[in-house]
Amino acid sequence: MTNHKFHILEQSDADHAGVEHLLDTAFGIDRRTKTSYRLREGEKPLPGLSFIARDDENHLIGTISFWQIHIGEMGPDAILLGPLAVMSGRQNNGLGQALMAHGIKVAKKTGHQLVVLVGDAPYYARIGFKQIPTGQVIMPGPNEPERLLYLELKPGVIETSTGLIRSPSRYRTAPFRNNHGSK
Repeated sequence: MTNHKFHILEQSDADHAGVEHLLDTAFGIDRRTKTSYRLREGEKPLPGLSFIARDDENHLIGTISFWQIHIGEMGPDAILLGPLAVMSGRQNNGLGQALMAHGIKVAKKTGHQLVVLVGDAPYYARIGFKQIPTGQVIMPGPNEPERLLYLELKPGVIETSTGLIRSPSRYRTAPFRNNHGSK
């Protein structure tokens, strides 16, 4: 996707340091303590679903990634959007929405059915995200349930999505246990 102000490209290994710097600048170095970061800890973004934006002078000005997650014991696989960051001074020109629209288009084209994120509902509603009904899908750790949002890439898939969100490694190795130690 190209725009006269920026170009959206698939992220490469060479972009890693620049992306990390942009994320530290946008969210602060304590960003890794947030629940969504902890969920991604030890995981890698989905291949082909991490993008950067560069301006006409080749400066890194935006980034977005998508990650595999599982919802509940038998629920559908889904993808977690984030982080999404745009360089200060380049915000409010549609770049964040363009990164999301591009990533979501690729995700849908590659067969993904549901996108979940933690974020500001009014901003993400512009792309079509809605609040997950409270208690239907649970984000582990401290969070604000009203910020847990979804976008269906396959109509009706949210109806079968219930339970705890887990990363792929936790899904394979440790079943969800309630407070009483039972499965």
